[in-house]
Amino acid sequence: MTAIPSFQRLAQQFAAFFGVGVAAAVAHYGLLVALVEGGLASPVPATLAGYIAGGLVSYALNRTHTYRSTRPHREATWRFALVALVGFFLTWIFMHAFVEWLGAPYLPAQLVTTGIVMLWSFIAHKAWTFA
Repeated sequence: MTAIPSFQRLAQQFAAFFGVGVAAAVAHYGLLVALVEGGLASPVPATLAGYIAGGLVSYALNRTHTYRSTRPHREATWRFALVALVGFFLTWIFMHAFVEWLGAPYLPAQLVTTGIVMLWSFIAHKAWTFA
């Protein structure tokens, strides 16, 4: 019977993570689209700038709402930054592959990339950053 409450807690935590992800995605995609459509940057650098903006939103909201972490900022921020750095490189790798090598449109490519990086981030933050 204890597996059900653990699963429920995990499902609730993932739902909160997803909600925070939506807020972070608004910042990320908003900046991405603004930079690309405004002619200020090509899709790959624009998505990396958006990733940073989304990361700032993600840290603040995940720390307080998803993981309810009491880990001091001096520990959590560098851990978050390291996980985000891996996510940043995963974003670059997948976006470069989809857009540059495969010629995919940038928004569908970003949706797939977001899903991949979201799974990585949830697991890494739960197990290490905010544990």
